[in-house]
Amino acid sequence: MRHRKAGLKLNRTSSHRKAMFRNMVTSLLKYDRIRTTDRKAKELRIWADHVITLAKRGDLHARRQALAIVREKNVVHKLFEEAPERFASISGGYTRIVKLGRRVGDAAPMSLIELRAIEKSKKMKDKEEGGEKKQQVAEEKKTDETPSVEEETTTDS
Repeated sequence: MRHRKAGLKLNRTSSHRKAMFRNMVTSLLKYDRIRTTDRKAKELRIWADHVITLAKRGDLHARRQALAIVREKNVVHKLFEEAPERFASISGGYTRIVKLGRRVGDAAPMSLIELRAIEKSKKMKDKEEGGEKKQQVAEEKKTDETPSVEEETTTDS
């Protein structure tokens, strides 16, 4: 019986499973999205959320724990720099799984797993840029509507 056993076996040994998910977490954090099967994506979400939570903590112990999971040091350093501001407003659920359909070779259900805060940060940047542009346009309109004193004197002559 599998009572109180967390995680999926995925027909692999424990060492193979652990190595596979460590590689997948590294790729997900490096490229922000990867394509995999549904079952692997659902299990990978647990690993990725754990590493991002460690990055939000940001202390030395959390960094060492993340380095024990993620394969590349530069990915961990990038994550620890970006995560506190990128995922500050989110308290969990850092990934999104989008179902893609079936794989051509064996008809396995495929999914795209991606970091969720990517779109939010882009939208926020677009809104901020749009707001700044609107302010600049409004300031230009104000200067165009109110003629300066020099313009009034030159038009009268």
